[in-house]
Amino acid sequence: MSFATTPRPRIEIEPATSPRLEPFVPLPRSRSAPGSLTLMLGGLAVLVVGFALLQIANFVADQFARGPLLGTLTLAIALGGLGLLGLAVWREIAGLFAIAAVDGLRADFASGDAERMRMAARSWLGRLPEGDQYAMIGASAEPAALLGLLRAGPVAMLRSQADALGREAAVQIFAATAAIPSPALDGLLVAWRGIRLVRQVAVLHGLRPGLLGTFALLRRALLSAAGTAAANLAVDTLARAVLSNPLLQHLAGDVAGASVAARRTLVLARVAAAACSPVPDA
Repeated sequence: MSFATTPRPRIEIEPATSPRLEPFVPLPRSRSAPGSLTLMLGGLAVLVVGFALLQIANFVADQFARGPLLGTLTLAIALGGLGLLGLAVWREIAGLFAIAAVDGLRADFASGDAERMRMAARSWLGRLPEGDQYAMIGASAEPAALLGLLRAGPVAMLRSQADALGREAAVQIFAATAAIPSPALDGLLVAWRGIRLVRQVAVLHGLRPGLLGTFALLRRALLSAAGTAAANLAVDTLARAVLSNPLLQHLAGDVAGASVAARRTLVLARVAAAACSPVPDA
């Protein structure tokens, strides 16, 4: 008597791969009415700005009542100050719109439509400081060839330049952190240099973010850095192990902390480049 046996299914285990830095993809938001806090802040802003303008107008009118020359001078000063404030607000709004346009270009490249992708490539290359030398890439007919040329050309160049900026910032942070004895000053230095690095990487990609736009890019970069959390955790664990030794604490304590800060600066430069680039990774 024989029994038929069925072959056992083979279980294949894929080898572990290193995490990639994926660009930030915002989640779709449902349209809803503004909350109470938003309405309160909006009303407070309207009151503050409105009453400030009324006070300026009344002050200018009083100066005109005292004399035409004094009134003209006061009006010129008021218009100059308001013009500078308006220019600053406009730059902030334009920077935020430029960052939002990166999401639109990323959606165009992910659509698979050849004409839509060519238009997105021409639009993106036109914003880059060195995009003229890659102008012919926008004439590529096939979507796969277009993405390949973009990754091998401008994307690789921008990532190389971003890495160079990250190395420069890492050297500065390493030297300053090892030399400054105050942890509070170390934190301020690292925060300031990190924000400046994000802005430099954004300028490489043709963006001109203001203060709000820089913080928005910093948020995107931190969200894109989720894949590097394991590497950062390993470095922090190694640094704590070194610092826990009383003998090595005086010899390598400051150097270990500076090394961790410098390495995080390099990672920040890479994830900032991934957040600013609309071209998806292969």
